[in-house]
Amino acid sequence: MRGISIVGIGQTPVGEHWNLSARHLAHSALSAAMQDANIDRADALFVGNMLSGSLLEQEHLATLIADFSGLRGVEAAKVEAACASGAAALRVGCMAVASGMHDVVIVAGVEKMTDTPSGSTTAGLATAADAEYEAAHGITFVGLNALLMQRYLYEYNVPLDAFAGFSINAHRNGANNPNAMFQRAIGLKEYVNAPMISTPINMMDSSPVCDGAAALVLVPTERASEFTVGQHRGAVQILASASATDTLAVHDRKDPLFLEAAYLSSQKAYLQGGITPDEIDFFELHDAFTIMSALSLEATGFARRGEGWRMASDVEIGIGGRLPISTMGGLKSRGHPVGATGVYQIVETVLQLTGQAGKNQVKNPRIGMAQNIGGSGATIVTHILGV
Repeated sequence: MRGISIVGIGQTPVGEHWNLSARHLAHSALSAAMQDANIDRADALFVGNMLSGSLLEQEHLATLIADFSGLRGVEAAKVEAACASGAAALRVGCMAVASGMHDVVIVAGVEKMTDTPSGSTTAGLATAADAEYEAAHGITFVGLNALLMQRYLYEYNVPLDAFAGFSINAHRNGANNPNAMFQRAIGLKEYVNAPMISTPINMMDSSPVCDGAAALVLVPTERASEFTVGQHRGAVQILASASATDTLAVHDRKDPLFLEAAYLSSQKAYLQGGITPDEIDFFELHDAFTIMSALSLEATGFARRGEGWRMASDVEIGIGGRLPISTMGGLKSRGHPVGATGVYQIVETVLQLTGQAGKNQVKNPRIGMAQNIGGSGATIVTHILGV
């Protein structure tokens, strides 16, 4: 198996892009990544996307984007794994390069969520749940996470505002990210007074509906220097790529408050990379809802069961903390264009590892981890990057 390196990155600002279609957003991110890598062609394009069929009535998306971006003729495929589609597409790209099947692979993630009425978008997101045993009964994704959060509060006797620090940290970091949807810091007062969406989840516990695209260029590590000539950044190596699954329906799980797929994929990644959690310098976790931040920290070995919420403080997760998370705003502040999120996480990890994160720069990072969650934890993909 060959080593894999990222030699090009691109992203669009996250927001409500009324004047841009999915193909335009993807093209913008692809063009930036290709220019960054000094390429005009690739062997393959893998696109992470969840909702193009249900919201845009457009399947065959990767081929459309390849054609629109001047890549006609290359292998192209859409990869869908609910909200983990972006990282799942990256994993496909990693396998293509590592195996020797391809030498230059572009991985993109794109999602267009704001062109449809909120009810349609909510229904589209619910397709990541079990259609017969969850969605058919009217449960939404906010509702599922509210049930998990309510159980967590009860099980571990946690105060209602215990998760505030996750949102405060995300917004503080997002305020310094020019590509973030919300570039404004918040405080405890704003968290506590935020409107309730689905008790106990309030507006500040939840990531926004938005549009965006991000892209990466992958090549064999042995050839990385060919593509970074003139770059002031250099290549970043993918040390580990791992994926795992759990039951689609939350009620089928042995323990709803333990993300088994996060545990399994992170353990696989640690083993692949030959590292331990103590060696991770920062963690781009999947904070679609604040409860997921706590559950992810516990499942990946950074906190004990029932104590992930205790890490919601600047000394623990801030830029200068023990384990910085959501360093560019995370899903909460940067935004969560679902199929693109996993690729945004990797772009931001590359920026951190190459000292290009600006005011949000973590001090001297060598190893970063990103974890992308599909559904309520049914598919979880973990990547570890290093320099």
